[in-house]
Amino acid sequence: MKRFAIGLYIAVTAALLAWGYYQAIYVAPNDAMQGEIARIFYYHVATAMDSSIFFVVSLVGSIGYLAARREHHEWAQRLDAWALAGAEVGVVFCTVVLTTGPIWGRRAWGIWWTWDARLTTTLVLWLIYASYLLLRRFAAGPQMQTLAAVLNIFGALDVPIVYMSNRWWRTQHPAPVFGGGPDTGVKDPRMLAAWGWNILAWLLWGLLILGLRYAVERKQQRIAAAEAQRALEG
Repeated sequence: MKRFAIGLYIAVTAALLAWGYYQAIYVAPNDAMQGEIARIFYYHVATAMDSSIFFVVSLVGSIGYLAARREHHEWAQRLDAWALAGAEVGVVFCTVVLTTGPIWGRRAWGIWWTWDARLTTTLVLWLIYASYLLLRRFAAGPQMQTLAAVLNIFGALDVPIVYMSNRWWRTQHPAPVFGGGPDTGVKDPRMLAAWGWNILAWLLWGLLILGLRYAVERKQQRIAAAEAQRALEG
């Protein structure tokens, strides 16, 4: 039953990814000002929004770990596994954002990169979480998880800054697609549908990878705990 449910979930996710691609490439009309190049936004915006969700999952996991680590060890380890899995998926999505953005910028602005507020804060976010993953990979000792959780919380403070950056400061970055005010955003329902389908499809894909990474991390935690127990007994 579990295998059937996972298989069904994968099939639905694949179908939604294909449907989102169809909506973005064949159904949504060309942007009036930018033409075909604007279609990259259906992936750029979708992965940007979804990356924030996974960074929040990671943040909640780290806060929960810090709260439970002294009295509820097993729950703390589960929450720490969610924190790590969320950070990994968030970094993958954020990497897509930092890749698709310059591709569009090269065509629209004539340059690959500019130290725009939105671009800079997104790069800082990626660097903080990449540092978090490096800490988890190469650091050792009983305090590693605690230090990583603190770094995670610090990094999450940049998520709302990224979101608000092109609202707080004048930037080259395009106006917000959603929630930017009465004179901003997209009005064409076909464009809105293409964004919605891709946001949903990539969110489901990310949740699938999130669950797989959580399961792998929990297995590694059990292996490490068993090895530590054998070392004590020896």
